[in-house]
Amino acid sequence: MQTNKDTPIHLHPAIAAYFAADASDAASVAQCFTETAIVIDERRQHRGRVAIAQWKAEATAKYRYTSEPLRVDVSEGEATVHVRVTGDFSGSPVELRYRFSLEDDRIASLEITP
Repeated sequence: MQTNKDTPIHLHPAIAAYFAADASDAASVAQCFTETAIVIDERRQHRGRVAIAQWKAEATAKYRYTSEPLRVDVSEGEATVHVRVTGDFSGSPVELRYRFSLEDDRIASLEITP
């Protein structure tokens, strides 16, 4: 499903919780994931909730940013959310793809790519 500013984006509750937590703290972000989840960001892999919380804490300390989901495409058990990220980094704003897979109503994997 694609959307624009006049059409709401319908995200799976676990994915919506991720974006809501992203504005608060690293521990809340980590709770959106399964115990053995994997995040791939900037070509680095972070495995498990502890590593994911550390990844999010480091990203938040390094950059101040906001994330705005623009549209979502769902297929084969995955959801790809196209997100505008705006912040204090070179090239801002940028549109990134967040590819999620889910397991038992939590995020099992997330890969963030340009």
